[in-house]
Amino acid sequence: MSSSRFSLLGRLWFALLRRLLFIWARAEVIGNSAFNLRLNQRLPVIYVMPYRSYSDLLVLDRECQRAGLPRPLKAPAALAEERESHIFLSREQVWFGRPDPRNESPAFARLVSAVEQQRVEDVQLVKVSVFWGLSPDAESSPFKLLFAYNWALGGWLRKFLAILVHGRKIRIQFSGPMSVREVCDQQLGHERHARRIKRLLRVHFRQQRAAVVGPDLSHRPTLLRSLLKAPLVRRAIEQEATEKDIPIAKAERQAARYFNEIASDFTYSIIRFLEVVLAWFWNKLYDGVQVNHIDRLQKIARGNEIIYVPCHRSHIDYLLLSFVLFRNNLTPPHIAAGINLDMPVVGSILRRGGAFFMRRSFRGNQLYTAVFNEYLHALFSRGFPVEYFIEGGRSRTGRTLNPKTGMLAITLRSYLRSSRRPIVFVPVYIGYERVLEGRTYLGELRGQAKKKESFFDLFRVLSALKLPFGEVAVNFGEPLALSEFLDSEQPGWRSAEHGEEFRPDWLNQTTNRLALRLARSINASANVNPVNLVALVMLSTRKLALDQPTLIAAMQRIAALLRRVPYSSSMTLPQADGAELLAHVEAMQLIGRQSDALGEILYLDEPQAVLMTYYRNNALHLIALPALITSLFLNNARLSRGQITRLVSAIYPYLQAELFLHWDDEQLPGVIEQWLDGLIAEGLLHEQEDSQISRPDPSSAEFVQLSLLARNMLPTLERFYMVAALLLSHPPCSLDAGELEQLCSVMAQRLSILHGLNAPEFFDKAMFRQFIQRLGELQVIGTDADGKLHYLPELEDIAENTAKRVLSAEIRLSIRQVARTPLDQPD
Repeated sequence: MSSSRFSLLGRLWFALLRRLLFIWARAEVIGNSAFNLRLNQRLPVIYVMPYRSYSDLLVLDRECQRAGLPRPLKAPAALAEERESHIFLSREQVWFGRPDPRNESPAFARLVSAVEQQRVEDVQLVKVSVFWGLSPDAESSPFKLLFAYNWALGGWLRKFLAILVHGRKIRIQFSGPMSVREVCDQQLGHERHARRIKRLLRVHFRQQRAAVVGPDLSHRPTLLRSLLKAPLVRRAIEQEATEKDIPIAKAERQAARYFNEIASDFTYSIIRFLEVVLAWFWNKLYDGVQVNHIDRLQKIARGNEIIYVPCHRSHIDYLLLSFVLFRNNLTPPHIAAGINLDMPVVGSILRRGGAFFMRRSFRGNQLYTAVFNEYLHALFSRGFPVEYFIEGGRSRTGRTLNPKTGMLAITLRSYLRSSRRPIVFVPVYIGYERVLEGRTYLGELRGQAKKKESFFDLFRVLSALKLPFGEVAVNFGEPLALSEFLDSEQPGWRSAEHGEEFRPDWLNQTTNRLALRLARSINASANVNPVNLVALVMLSTRKLALDQPTLIAAMQRIAALLRRVPYSSSMTLPQADGAELLAHVEAMQLIGRQSDALGEILYLDEPQAVLMTYYRNNALHLIALPALITSLFLNNARLSRGQITRLVSAIYPYLQAELFLHWDDEQLPGVIEQWLDGLIAEGLLHEQEDSQISRPDPSSAEFVQLSLLARNMLPTLERFYMVAALLLSHPPCSLDAGELEQLCSVMAQRLSILHGLNAPEFFDKAMFRQFIQRLGELQVIGTDADGKLHYLPELEDIAENTAKRVLSAEIRLSIRQVARTPLDQPD
């Protein structure tokens, strides 16, 4: 570590160079870190930078002046022997290559000695990193490497080119302060004190660089060579050659082809290009991007392997997340994408933007499986952030889909094989006020077949730019450390022998529980926007129309209830009042208005109503429990708290399975009490002197509000009752799960016609499938040797004793009648 001793002439020269540099250069402080330093004003401050760089020192001095911090060229207080307040971890002047960290500064030794000998109480070491362009080392071209700020090249030539090419994109990170006294108090001796402080500083700078620039990831040819030498891949190559009776060289070429099909070609120039394009795109298409709770991510970015697990609502999810991370000085992830997106032009851009492509199924192809697993293990072990969607595909209904566990299983096996780098999952909720594929989803919600992606989808997207799209929100949920999760699920996992193909008996069940945990965490991070609120209210009306005061009051009531009893600490709500929120949705052309002599009526036409089911489902889980509680009062004037808890607890497991609610059985009674208190405080329920809970007068405005909230749960409860009614109307062991699922879908279609339900998802087979699976998990139903279903008496209790408290007699009778009628099953 070294500090150069500046004369008066040197300081003038320094000031002139700084002025010249910033004629061209532009710098910004990462995360406002210069203003967030907590410095002790009585103690001297020394800035530490990783290696000697005059241009970095120019940037540091300017940012210190702007932030009102001690200047790096000024003599530090209480350290008379020092003339400047900065040192370098390496003092070597680098002309080519990288600095030698062993070429250390005598100034560092003096600082440690001053603290050891009590000449100064302590010294605050403020760690400073300067990044010129944020380039990951993924270029194979030596020419491109000269223009990239990376892990490989250093020196004046690289910095001169960096100033020319990336001078408009300088970012500076302040970290610290680090106390020299804390290390010296360990009484280890001068040499060991110095070594420990230097080691802590080197680790910090390495981790800081990995978090912002990205890890030192070799380019594709080098990665391919190492992958083909991996024992797991070598065995798969030999097996391929043996089974197909081909030479080893031919099997190796096939493995290389698989690698090129899979692997990303992360290119910094494309990342910068996409940043510019996407910045235009978000400003053109959306009114803004809200980013919430990113501080959670910034706290764990250093030293951890980050795996982002977002919900999947749109093809632009991964572009949006990479854009948000890059703009917040975090490394964009490598993204798992379906092979269907590897289209001409688009696929090439996505691959260079960090996408790696995977087939929908690996079954029966051991060589492809080995190459894919080894490639993902290379990303994990080298610390490159990764992103994949545990839902598998995009949600066409707006709900979180049942998670697929394939990528999670690969991740767990990779971690068990080598757990030196901690893995942390970061759930991400992405909420759109208007999803880009809305027109496509509208057709699919109406029953049209899912369309295959094509290059011409780009032009359909561009044609949609004339529509108002509102805002988009990106919410980062609570991070989940994989080691902590495994400690709670399988306490002895660390002591087991973990080979490359280690697959313990508990792996599948643990992977399934991890998938559920992450799906619930994604839902817990939901953002509620104005479109969600309008959809929740309007789709609860019988005629899809409501007068303006009632609609505004209902929207405000839901928002107030969620503020009073938040679903989680990660969810976010709009701050505007109901009238402003409604005006915003009208401006987006998602709701209609007509006037008459009595006032303003808001309504949904048929396409709007179908599309609004998508936006209602985005937020339905947030109000599921209060909606379930209030639904009990549609048919009951009074209930005790004990009755409410018992009835809600009976239905909750099935609701939890469908909506991925995050409260467990132990938490549920307390949560029910909180919602009851919240509903009472909002005037939707009343508590009597005899501790009975009663509903408002049926002629009151409060009862209208209660009904609007409660009806959000009725379609779900009706589906549950259909499954039970159909099972009870058939002899035991006469239906298998597939036949029951099909009958339920046909029955739901018939009821939707009879009762005028305008929600195609009402008869979605996936909804019934989840409920049937949950009945099996809770052992309410079982299967015989032929896979036929039989049921226990508990099913009748769910179907009758619980349902009659919630569903109207008319609906129950209609469902029972249809259940007893032979249903024509479509082919």
